[in-house]
Amino acid sequence: MRGFYIGRFQPYHNGHHHMVKEIATEVDELVLGIGSAGDSHSTRNPFTAGERIMMITKSVAEFDITTYVVPIEDLDRNSVWVSHVQSMSPKFDVAYSNNPLVIQLFNEAGVEVRQSPMFRREVLEGTELRQRMIDGGDWRGLVPDPAVDVIDEIDGIERIQKVSDSDSNGHTSIDSALD
Repeated sequence: MRGFYIGRFQPYHNGHHHMVKEIATEVDELVLGIGSAGDSHSTRNPFTAGERIMMITKSVAEFDITTYVVPIEDLDRNSVWVSHVQSMSPKFDVAYSNNPLVIQLFNEAGVEVRQSPMFRREVLEGTELRQRMIDGGDWRGLVPDPAVDVIDEIDGIERIQKVSDSDSNGHTSIDSALD
């Protein structure tokens, strides 16, 4: 059986890693969908799809499960989102999510959805981690070591700190920043 788990993974953190570990006990193969794949270089989405693929691939290597990491660009049309995801992914039998909208959309499309308890959600939340990166706070212990290595390799902390400065001026894209 093949499962599907989607997230923005900005960055891939220990909450995601815990979820993958749990899912790996239920399926033979896992498709990890990188949501908002076209977004990068902003406070909300600092990392590129390729960088997130590296974080995830290196981090999940410790699990004994075949994984496929696929970028899923935003569609902004919820009614056809599931078919878009299915067109971008290997076929899967069950989807995993705790997001109410994602659960609703998969249910409406007739896809079985399983939920897992959140793991240390009070700390393991992307917004919190990104803010810690911007502020120079402790974030490394909340991210798998291979993902930390990728963030270090790409100078991710410097990037998020710089883009957070430009975001505070109201610029959300290169077009608006150049106006």
